[in-house]
Amino acid sequence: MEVVRVQSIASLSKHANTIPSEYIRSENEQPAGSTVRGVVLEVPVIDLSDESNIEKIVRSISEASREWGIFQVVNHGIPNEVISKLQRVGREFFELPKEEKEVIAKTSESGIEGYGTTLQKEIEGKKGWVDHLFHKILPPNAINYNYWPKNPPSYREANEEYAERLRHVSDKLTKWLSLGLGLEGQELKAAMGGEDTIYLMKINYYPPCPRPDLALGVVAHTDMSALTILVPNEVQGLQVFRDDSWYDVKYIPNALIVHIGDQIEILSNGKYKAVFHRSTVNKESTRMSWPVFLEPPAEVEIGPITKLVTQESPAKFKTKKYKDYVYCKLNKLPQ
Repeated sequence: MEVVRVQSIASLSKHANTIPSEYIRSENEQPAGSTVRGVVLEVPVIDLSDESNIEKIVRSISEASREWGIFQVVNHGIPNEVISKLQRVGREFFELPKEEKEVIAKTSESGIEGYGTTLQKEIEGKKGWVDHLFHKILPPNAINYNYWPKNPPSYREANEEYAERLRHVSDKLTKWLSLGLGLEGQELKAAMGGEDTIYLMKINYYPPCPRPDLALGVVAHTDMSALTILVPNEVQGLQVFRDDSWYDVKYIPNALIVHIGDQIEILSNGKYKAVFHRSTVNKESTRMSWPVFLEPPAEVEIGPITKLVTQESPAKFKTKKYKDYVYCKLNKLPQ
């Protein structure tokens, strides 16, 4: 049975003022009525250029992770041209003919990797206005190049260069997050899986939507990863839930957007908060984003780090294998 891609629906709907009913969200979810207009949320921005003042960086990251669950980092050391190349090859893949993209489509055997449209159990059959591509970019022994596009030819080089640069940034971030919890610098990374931590690239492709007031790209959620590091294109779309309302997030060009995910919330015993967020779509322009999810290997058990569990602060979460957590989350089952 052929899977219908949102990109195909978008091209058919281009001159209409309607979208198929399965993309129309319930009234309380529709962006038109649930977004605070005229206010752009300025999430914390952390400058990584002055590493001589580590205490300040650790304090800023810790505060942002406790109070927001999201922050942006600037002067992070990944050159603009490395990010631009990553974005260019991703865009070129999604602009290929459908048949060429379908060569690396998800199958029942591929798990999460590959080109696809549906990610999780859909509540009331409602769908997100997005197509995506998933593939692992680190560590080398986790990579399956069958799910990396062969076209454009520079896709692999651009992703490998970005992965290597990103690993340096993520190692610093996990070290500083660890210190912000009062732990040793390497403890958080070790608990996430150490050198075996999986880096899962996702490209989100949100084509123009005739009714962005009614649809969502990705529904409200927290990331099930430990940490998510994301670059968007220039089209606004990320929203964060704060003070009982949805707000657009102000982008800073070439910043990395960092989300605390569920696994760091669990490991920190709730001290750091996973950010509740969603994606909106645009009437005129294609929105894209490149999140990389840092995930524990499937068999690693994740629970509150022992040092953070005390009589005054008992364990707030169960300890379970990451693969079991993922299964429950994707199938909307209680943890």
